[in-house]
Amino acid sequence: MPLSEEELRLLEQMERALVEEDPKFASTLRGTSLRRSARRRAIAAGLVFLVGIVVLMTGAVSQLWPVGVVGFLIMLASATVALSAIKGQAAADPRAAAPSTGHPSGFSVIDGGKVGRTRRQKAQRPRSSGTFMERMEERWRRRKENGGF
Repeated sequence: MPLSEEELRLLEQMERALVEEDPKFASTLRGTSLRRSARRRAIAAGLVFLVGIVVLMTGAVSQLWPVGVVGFLIMLASATVALSAIKGQAAADPRAAAPSTGHPSGFSVIDGGKVGRTRRQKAQRPRSSGTFMERMEERWRRRKENGGF
């Protein structure tokens, strides 16, 4: 349902007031999204990673180990930035934050990633009881009784 003329006028008025009151905040709201900036950082880090490979190989070919170490450090730093940008992009993506699994918590990795199991298949699995050590002792006892290891 579209906004009425009065609602549009009020919205524009609030926007103008925000721009007058805090222009930096308003420009931030109009600026690039978090996902777009994370993508840019990841691409820039990928390019810097390639530069690091070139520096590393240059150090290896010229047999100057300090140059190779600098190339490795460039690669390491750019990989760290790229991974943090990718994680930031995934956190900024609303689809990644709440996948449609039907589970109220929104997590997609349930039952070790085996979301498609039915209740009947879950019921067929043997239920483990007791602590970890009790289960291990029971397994050890069964192996000794059966004579196999």
